[in-house]
Amino acid sequence: MSMAGTAFIICGALGREVLDIIQKHGWEVDVVGIPALDHMVPERIAPHVEKRILALRQQYQRLIVVYGDCGSKGALDQVLAQQGIERIYGPHCYEMYAGETFYDLMEEQPGTFFLTDFLVRGFYGTVVKGMGLDRYPQLRGEYFRNYKRVVYLIQKETPELLQKAQAIAEYLELPLEFCQTGYGSLEERLVALMEKK
Repeated sequence: MSMAGTAFIICGALGREVLDIIQKHGWEVDVVGIPALDHMVPERIAPHVEKRILALRQQYQRLIVVYGDCGSKGALDQVLAQQGIERIYGPHCYEMYAGETFYDLMEEQPGTFFLTDFLVRGFYGTVVKGMGLDRYPQLRGEYFRNYKRVVYLIQKETPELLQKAQAIAEYLELPLEFCQTGYGSLEERLVALMEKK
């Protein structure tokens, strides 16, 4: 049985953006996702990625994991080292999109809640339902009490997403700021990995 070329094992929160980057560069790559909801319980990330690696490694010549550490506390990198699999560099997608600007924003205001296009589109399902705020709305103030602002890191600006981001900031009762990032370092780092032999 001949093996296919490359597969990306990706975080579901990066799905649209990674597919867009693949199309832009004309790569022949298969994409396999891990549910974005794993971020709510980061201990699930490493085991779920490892499960995908074990299921796919006999089918592909090369696997690349497109995922930040995302709160796995190094467990993801441990699994990847054991399996001999590369991952895109970065602690999480906020840093991948914004690069050094992310650290500047955090230094300026540590109590910053970040949004990406994915989070704006799926805020209700990912955050409200994911944190149980649909059932216990009174916990909203407790969960978000240390936040001072919302910063929307914009990958692709649309009036609809800008409007939704405003509604999210109002729901959180926080001021909203915008930061146009595009795909930033996510794209640069993926290109570098794909060019690496």
